[in-house]
Amino acid sequence: MSEYCQRLYPLNINFAAEIVKMKMKVICFIILFTACNNPIQDTDTVETIPETPSAEKKLKDLVTKHPDSLALIENLVQFYQTNEDYSKALKEVDAALVNDSLNARLWNIKAILHYEDADTIKAIHSLEKAVMIFPDPKYLVDLGNLYAQTKNVHALKIADGLIKVNNSKFEKDSYYIKGRYFSFTNEKVKAISFFDKCLNLNYTFMDAYREKAIALYDMGKYETALTVLDKALTLQNNFDEGYYYSGRCLEKLNRKEEAIQSYKNALVYDPDYMEAKDALARLVVN
Repeated sequence: MSEYCQRLYPLNINFAAEIVKMKMKVICFIILFTACNNPIQDTDTVETIPETPSAEKKLKDLVTKHPDSLALIENLVQFYQTNEDYSKALKEVDAALVNDSLNARLWNIKAILHYEDADTIKAIHSLEKAVMIFPDPKYLVDLGNLYAQTKNVHALKIADGLIKVNNSKFEKDSYYIKGRYFSFTNEKVKAISFFDKCLNLNYTFMDAYREKAIALYDMGKYETALTVLDKALTLQNNFDEGYYYSGRCLEKLNRKEEAIQSYKNALVYDPDYMEAKDALARLVVN
């Protein structure tokens, strides 16, 4: 937020003290009257508080002074990201890439910004760049998930590759990518089998519970989906998405009051959960 310069006109205490000492009431009255009707004009008596630089300006100044500091650039980008000013955030990343086009981390940051800005295609393009420069398994996991989301069969290739790289460490991620791919390509039963494999490896993997419940919901198996979500919420009672999707299942089961409570619970843990807000508003109105 912008900071505005404030100008203070302090009371001249010495002058006030002299007035008090005056014995003649008439002179005192004249002095007071004059003071009230003639604002101070002498700029030497005016104190000025210098403008306080905004957080954005401070960050930009630091980047200007140290243009090679990736940490400072990331701080500025994160500032814009937090304020959802993606155009400025991307502009800073692009400027940094001009000087360091082979920096995989910058391409990954750019991918995250595009994804949060609802541009999945550009996010995929940026992640592909990052992977070409440095095939970090974490980048591959993110790229595999984006491929799955866009029904790109390369998601399965990445999933298989992750297991070859390090079977034990990325096995869960591999199954999860495959599950999402088959879910998005409407092969729900196959998708659920991979989500179950995820949960067999890590029974606290909330994303797998959510995706399994969504697949069951899409198949019209609302009671079963609700059972999956109830288990997830037992393990993690602040799982906002669990409450939201429980609300959707409860709506389908005509359990309106319970659905309303589930949406309210979701908003307790994420007050900005827009889908939960919309669902709650719709049910309360009706």
